[in-house]
Amino acid sequence: MEKQYESLRKMPLFKGLGAEELAMIAGAAIEKHVKKGSHIFYQGDPQKAVYFIRKGEVKIYRNDLNGKEQIITLLREGDMFPHVGFFRKIRYPANSLAIEETDLLAVRISDFEKVLLENPHLAMTLYRVMSDEILDLQDRLEAQILNSAYEQVIKLFLRLARSHGTAADEAGFILVKVPLNNTDLASMIGVTRETISRTIHRLKQKNLIIPQEKGTYLIHLEQLTNELLDGPEQTKNT
Repeated sequence: MEKQYESLRKMPLFKGLGAEELAMIAGAAIEKHVKKGSHIFYQGDPQKAVYFIRKGEVKIYRNDLNGKEQIITLLREGDMFPHVGFFRKIRYPANSLAIEETDLLAVRISDFEKVLLENPHLAMTLYRVMSDEILDLQDRLEAQILNSAYEQVIKLFLRLARSHGTAADEAGFILVKVPLNNTDLASMIGVTRETISRTIHRLKQKNLIIPQEKGTYLIHLEQLTNELLDGPEQTKNT
């Protein structure tokens, strides 16, 4: 239980939670190791637990009626999933897949609901997390409706920079590493792989994104943001 306690204590969701309440969650948490390429749950399965990532990375995705995959989000150490299903019985709304060797803490929904009822502070923190997720989904939907493909790709890399950026250098670049290929990136915003490849090439020519090894990029966050705000005329032809 000590290992679970220490892992949960470091997670942003539980900051400010008392030792007794945290110990209650840790006591109900079950360690789970998921091999790379294995599913944690499938869309439509009865929701039985909420998961916290101790180490690794998880892809949340859905399949449309034609079987085409659409990646909803990437989750990493410290993240919780899913963000829905509390105080009512539902089924998992999407699939979850470990894209790296992943260690999880699983807590039964009923146990987590009990902690939420007894700790309004935690319930409010969870509410803010859920609100942020909803706003992010709204922004992505708005981008698909209002933005060109070029602008959508820029917004995608800005989101990845915020969620997966690790360090900045003196030139203003941050390092972003995601275990995704161009097809995966395309599925996150509903464009083609060719559009992703073409846009990355154009952004590379402008020295805004510098691809490194597979799935790794140097991104100039400030200049890439300015590229989006300036609305370059190239977007008309994308």
